[in-house]
Order: sequence, then structure tokens, then C-alpha cells
Amino acid sequence: MGEPARREHRLGLAYGFSAYLVWGFFPIYLKAVAAAPVMEVLAHRVVWAFLFLLALCAVTGQLAAVRAALANRKALAVLAGSTVLIAINWGVYIFSVMNGRMLESSLGYYVNPLVNVLLGVVILGERLEMPVRFATALAALGVASMAMSLGHVPWISVTLAFSFGLYGLLRKLAPVGALSGLLIETLLLLPFTAGFLLSRAVAGGGVFLRTSGTLDLLLLLSGPATAVPLLCFAAAARRLPLSTLGFLQYLSPTIQFLLAVLVYREPFDTARLGAFVLIWAAVVLFGVHTARRGRAEPVVDAG
Repeated sequence: MGEPARREHRLGLAYGFSAYLVWGFFPIYLKAVAAAPVMEVLAHRVVWAFLFLLALCAVTGQLAAVRAALANRKALAVLAGSTVLIAINWGVYIFSVMNGRMLESSLGYYVNPLVNVLLGVVILGERLEMPVRFATALAALGVASMAMSLGHVPWISVTLAFSFGLYGLLRKLAPVGALSGLLIETLLLLPFTAGFLLSRAVAGGGVFLRTSGTLDLLLLLSGPATAVPLLCFAAAARRLPLSTLGFLQYLSPTIQFLLAVLVYREPFDTARLGAFVLIWAAVVLFGVHTARRGRAEPVVDAG
């Protein structure tokens, strides 16, 4: 590897760490806006993200790509599906953090890479290799163990893992870049979220401009907080092999797990520990297998 390649690799690592650190510590932001109901936080995230992304697309000259995607019926149909999935994912994640269930959300994102593999097998007809089969079985045991600990199916974990997995699958099928694609998704959600916020304001409800300037500012910052890590991720994906990016993705749920246990003191008994031990074993097995396969992988362009 020559010096330019090493420089690009280091830059890719910096972008990757930045993206996953922001996503990992995002619960701190959500805790700070906990005075707002979940649906209002979700609605504000969509509205301000749309405006921020619109400005970014204008500055970077990507509005033409946005217009082309909106005129492409197939691309628009795929993005409509991904819009529903990302709205579900964002809503459930916000709910989990604001209701003291971050352990369940972190478990969902630990399992997500294995869900991606399963979706590839079921939908794309890919072959499930033996190490991945063992990892999937361990993850399933971990989820079952968590279900026994909770007394019910960990629907937060399952919903986050599958909604994000299906979202990623649809985004691969849509010939649209990361920035322009997210702009279209927020545009499709905008009539519902803006209408919701407007109806709340007319009815005398809503927290925006009614509680504190600090909360108003934090809600406004949900736009860049949504877009910036995505842009960092896209920049990292263009510079790093899939295997390296695959290891980095576990940084985010690990930070969430540590925040849940050490900072927010969520219940973490022996039963929950057993569930996470199984999940971590699955992650290690899957990660080692991915690293061995990915040593010769090319750099991926994420758009």
C-alpha cells in the first residue's frame, strides 16, 4: 500500500469512527430532548433534516440527481418503501431511548449484521456459510434468552434489526446516493411530520417555542445530527474495505450498551448478561469470518 492509499485509509477510519461515535452517543441527545413526546421528536428530526439536507444538496450540486430520482418511478417506489422502514426505525429507536430500554436497542443493532445476511439468503438467494450459520444460531439463542428475561419477545430489538436490515436492502436497489436518497425520504415524510407539528401548534400543544430556548435549539440540531454521521459513513465506505467497516459498525451498539448500563443504570441482571454473552459470541464469530473473507475485498462506493 503506497502513501496515498495509506492516507486515504486513515481518512476513511477517521470518517468511520466519527459516524459510529455520533450514532453511539446519540442517546445522550435524545435524553436531552426527553421533554418532548416521541412523535414530536421524530417529526422535528424529519423536518429539520429535510431542510439541512436540501441545503447540502444545493451546495454540493446534487439537486439534479434528486430531480432525476423523483422522475424515476422505479426508484421512487423503492424509496417510498425505504421511507416507511426508516420512519419505523427512527420512531422505535427514539421510543427505546426515551423509555429506558437502550439495552434492547443495542441488542437489535448487534444482531442487525446477521439479519442482513439472512435477508440476503432469503431474498437474494445467497448461500449461508457454516460459520455464519453458527453465529446466527447463537444470536437467535441470545434473543430467545432476552425474551425469557423480559417475559415477552424483545420487539424493540427485532423491529430495529429487521427494519434497518430491510432498509439497507432497499437502498441498495435504489440507484440513488446516500445524501440525495435521504433527502427524498425526508421529503416523502415531510407532509405527515410538518402537518403533525402544525396541528399540534394550532391545538395549543407541542413543545417547540413553548418551553425553553435550549430545547428549541436542540430540536433544530436534529437536522445536522441526522445528516452529518450519514455523510461521514458514506465517505468512510468509499475508502475502507467492507471487513473494516463491518468491525466499526459494532462501535455504536457497544457505546449504547455502556451508556445504558453505566450511565443510565438500566436493569442488567444475570439473565440479560447471558443473552448478551450469546450475542457477543455471535458477533465475534461473524466478525472473524467476515475479516477472513474480506482481506482482499475492494473499497466500496456507498454513493
